[in-house]
Amino acid sequence: MQIDFKTPQRQSITGIVIMFADTFQSVIRAMWAPLLIILFKLEPEKYVIVGLSFLGIVILVGVVAFLKYRNFTFFLDEEKQEFILSKGILNKSRINIQLSKIQQVNINQSIIQKIVGVYSLDIDTAGTDKKEISIRAIDQNLALILKERLLDYDNNKEVLDENLEAIPEKINTSKPFIKISYATLFKVGITSNYARTIAILITFIITLYQTFKDAVDTFELDESQVDSAFEESVGFVSAGILILGLLVVVLLINIIRTFIKHFDFEIVKQKHSLVVTSGLFAKKNTLLNPAKVQITTYAQNFFQKKFKILDMYMKQASSDQVKEKQKQSNVIEVPGCDAEERDEILRIIFNKIPEKGQSHKPNFRYLLFRILFGILIPIAIFYFLSEYILENLTFYLPFIFAYFALTGFLIYFGFKNNRLYSNEDFVIYKHGAWDVQHDIIEPHKIQGITTKQYFWHKSSDVGHLTLHTAAGDVHFHFGNFTEIKQLVNFWLYQVETSKENWM
Repeated sequence: MQIDFKTPQRQSITGIVIMFADTFQSVIRAMWAPLLIILFKLEPEKYVIVGLSFLGIVILVGVVAFLKYRNFTFFLDEEKQEFILSKGILNKSRINIQLSKIQQVNINQSIIQKIVGVYSLDIDTAGTDKKEISIRAIDQNLALILKERLLDYDNNKEVLDENLEAIPEKINTSKPFIKISYATLFKVGITSNYARTIAILITFIITLYQTFKDAVDTFELDESQVDSAFEESVGFVSAGILILGLLVVVLLINIIRTFIKHFDFEIVKQKHSLVVTSGLFAKKNTLLNPAKVQITTYAQNFFQKKFKILDMYMKQASSDQVKEKQKQSNVIEVPGCDAEERDEILRIIFNKIPEKGQSHKPNFRYLLFRILFGILIPIAIFYFLSEYILENLTFYLPFIFAYFALTGFLIYFGFKNNRLYSNEDFVIYKHGAWDVQHDIIEPHKIQGITTKQYFWHKSSDVGHLTLHTAAGDVHFHFGNFTEIKQLVNFWLYQVETSKENWM
């Protein structure tokens, strides 16, 4: 069987189930509140009417799902070098995307798609606030072939009519040069993402507490007794047990999240691209073009250094209007790789190992600024509240000393690790107190440069620098302003004279 993408293709016939599930889910999500009110307030003898109405909704959703399948087609226009998709029921739309603008193609599989036996193929282009195209139900072999055609399209060769089984077999038998073991995932789980997990945990606790307070109001309980019991329980439970319990919960959440997200993680070389596959419940398969990576980052903390592992991130173009969750989808993460694997990835992306070049460090005012806003002002606010407004804050006084020690530690090492390196080929920004990161940028991918100097910094020749890229900004504060201006002139010259594209 041969594949011809010149003619319009439809999704898999079994994909009607996926479209039905998507449409039905959106209907239920929009109508769940009225439905609950009807079910609770409706008289029992009228449940038959509700049942028939629900059946009518199911039939209507089924018709909509079939029409979505029927009107959804896609094909390749070789002459115009475009990927074209048509969809819609009443208001039909046609989307044209230049092949040269496609930056990433993902093949994902949710639990429902796994049951049905289909995959979704998502196509991202640079600078948009949403996925341009999402094909929700496509056969795996067809998805693999289409993904390769979209990202490795060549103007100087004909599109070959290859056997349906030939290309997937060639792709799947490629030996991965990075494969993360379960032991390494466990190490990643216990050594990373502390801040993110703690933030999630705090949000959960606050939500739980608010729900509890709402329940107290609903059942008309004595709120003063509840608060008194809560304060007594906190007083009797030692801080050490609470901290130990929090640490255990954070580690467990980290380990579980790491295994779910990065289960069976592997990277395979395919021509000039990297195929990244991972996921436990929702399988994700991404074909990454190294030339389209804007910022390459590797990070390592103290514990990861002892385990000889580090995390890597390849950041691609995203719009400023993109939500944070969507921005994260443009970041390819490689968890728990070693130094040799990091260097291999860097060679694939840059064709060589980046060298740091000339070093630039921040002025000591960076340290003073962090101490003022990180330690002195928060402690002054706490003292003012405990002295004049709130009572019983003296109970938390020991935590102030712990906060002072922890924040001082982070500020000192943050200042010590803050360095900007530059040479003809790379800009490398090293920063971070606990997770020490190295952000690597090629000068020709810089899209804008901002410098800033406040009038009170002119006498000390101190200023700030921001490098703008399609994947985000890199900030270097309190540097030598004379050196910064020299670097800016050099980078602008490189951008203007370079013949390389940023994408």
